[in-house]
Amino acid sequence: MLPLSFQLPAGILLVLAGLVSCFAGYRLFRVVLGIFGFILGWLFVSSAMGTEQTLWMLLAAFGGGLLGALILIAAYFVGVALIGAGIGAGAASVIWASFGREPHIIWVIVLAILGALGALALQRYVIIVATAFAGAQTTVVGAAALMGSRAGADVALRTVYRVYPLDPIPATQWDLVAMLVLGLTGLVVQLAITAKGKK
Repeated sequence: MLPLSFQLPAGILLVLAGLVSCFAGYRLFRVVLGIFGFILGWLFVSSAMGTEQTLWMLLAAFGGGLLGALILIAAYFVGVALIGAGIGAGAASVIWASFGREPHIIWVIVLAILGALGALALQRYVIIVATAFAGAQTTVVGAAALMGSRAGADVALRTVYRVYPLDPIPATQWDLVAMLVLGLTGLVVQLAITAKGKK
């Protein structure tokens, strides 16, 4: 986990990475994979270490970030399938959560496989939609950290398993509205400008 003194630079990084992903995710897909790989690697390693020895934690987290970036860049060719699998697994969680239950692992696997196959069939559009909305949510989380949302910052910066919390500003709906508006704007910009003509 990151020390609270790193809330400002981490928030800035999340906002910048989110905006790049939201508005140019398809055109810069390898760059976006590298950025998010770095963030995930950093969060994974930093969550396993204490904050008492800041220098060692930063060095280890930086190494974890580089490793995460290399892994996701190397996984470029399977990145779309991984995105689709993630969407399928997420859909399983959302569907079963609407009934107040958790999905059985078999259904998660089945929907992840269907998501991966669907993503490969619609590769261009899956990348555009996923990067637009993931970038929008990352931007909102970073903005919440910059605005001093303590609860949002705690979730965004201290928990590796919830990099994109669905509610970075508790007790409001504005974060959801901001994410949807920004995501739809990024989607339109990518389809009309940044992803146009790129195969």
